[in-house]
Amino acid sequence: MLVECGMKERDKLALKKNSVALCKEMVVDELLIQFLQAEDVLTEGMAETILAEPTSHKRSWRLLSLLPKRGPQAFNSFCTALKETEQQHLCTLLIRFRERERFPEPVFPLPTQECAVPAKRARTHESMEMCLDADSPVTTAVLPCTPEFYMSHSAQAYQMSSSPRGLALVVSNVRFEPELSELDTRRGGEVDEEVLRRLFTELDFTVSLHKDLTVQAMRDCIEQFARQSEHAVCDCSAVCLLSHGVEGCIYGTDGQLLELDWVFEMFDNARCPLLQNKPKMFFIQACRGEEMDSGVDQIDGDDGKEPAGCEHRDAGREEKTERQSEAGDERERERLRVKLPQRSDMICGFASLKGTAAMRNTKKGSWFIQEINTALRLRARDTHLSDILVQVNGRIKEREGYAPGSAHHRCKEMSEFTSSLCKDFYLFPKYCPNS
Repeated sequence: MLVECGMKERDKLALKKNSVALCKEMVVDELLIQFLQAEDVLTEGMAETILAEPTSHKRSWRLLSLLPKRGPQAFNSFCTALKETEQQHLCTLLIRFRERERFPEPVFPLPTQECAVPAKRARTHESMEMCLDADSPVTTAVLPCTPEFYMSHSAQAYQMSSSPRGLALVVSNVRFEPELSELDTRRGGEVDEEVLRRLFTELDFTVSLHKDLTVQAMRDCIEQFARQSEHAVCDCSAVCLLSHGVEGCIYGTDGQLLELDWVFEMFDNARCPLLQNKPKMFFIQACRGEEMDSGVDQIDGDDGKEPAGCEHRDAGREEKTERQSEAGDERERERLRVKLPQRSDMICGFASLKGTAAMRNTKKGSWFIQEINTALRLRARDTHLSDILVQVNGRIKEREGYAPGSAHHRCKEMSEFTSSLCKDFYLFPKYCPNS
């Protein structure tokens, strides 16, 4: 077995002596890890541990600490992975160092394959969506908020002290009715629904998971959720919708479309008074079009800046007239009555931009839900939700599909979010000031 004997001393020394340069320059991303998994150098658990590290330096250091324990072929496989991920200069650095050092040859015979770079395992594609990288859902526990952080940030944030924090609804359509729809089964969708169920449970939400619903069943489910009396004693809510989709709509299993604007209306200040002034988060994992983002080459330069201008009302500028004076008394009366806009205190994350497709790995789940899961588990302790979604955008921007020979090879995705939040939205995980 590969792990029954250690790496050659000269290979260990090459890694050790060049560890500083490797940690500074090596890019340890999903693609590099995938190559090492394919060669059985890393187990799935090891890959998860490496990719869960918060910085590039720590991911590199974690990988270098594991490699010497992964058998005599690990060094050659690692060099091959560097070449395959366009890091040839680091591969050359290691090979040249090893050739400069002289070690006595062992007197016992060695297997012939030990010195050869093993052949790459053939890669199969289960579908056009099978791709797209080798990430696994992060399973580390949600990191807790400290009492000190809560005390210093709660004043400018939404109240977040109830237990449970809120109710969470997850609607996941994976299998579609073939006699009513030509939509494919969303393989990997069942991974997303389980990831979200576990995530929100750990964040102290009461989670309702509903699978494979028609449009009418989705309407009934969402209306029932919005009317639940438990919202009155909770400080926030969450709605996650996972399905096929187009811009502004998602599909039911019967091939009919549900408008997202209707979903948001169900939680506005008029139709859902129990959630007035409370933050409501939505996550939409669905395509918003059929265009696949193939990416563009980056060119250095300053971002374009729009010229500054005056503020204008969306409905048009008002001029001072006598009618303003006449309405003064009426405005004074209205001032004494607190009113809310029709829709407020919402934040919605979308997996893709308008008109573009969302990427999903058929074994590991969608890119967007993976990043939401990772970010909330690691960052919710001291980061408000708007900033977390900015970080998710950054992570999605860095990701790239891997499917040689298909249209999905090196494909890209870009997530986005919209917000009408009026305060910082901290979840303050695992901290209950009332207990």
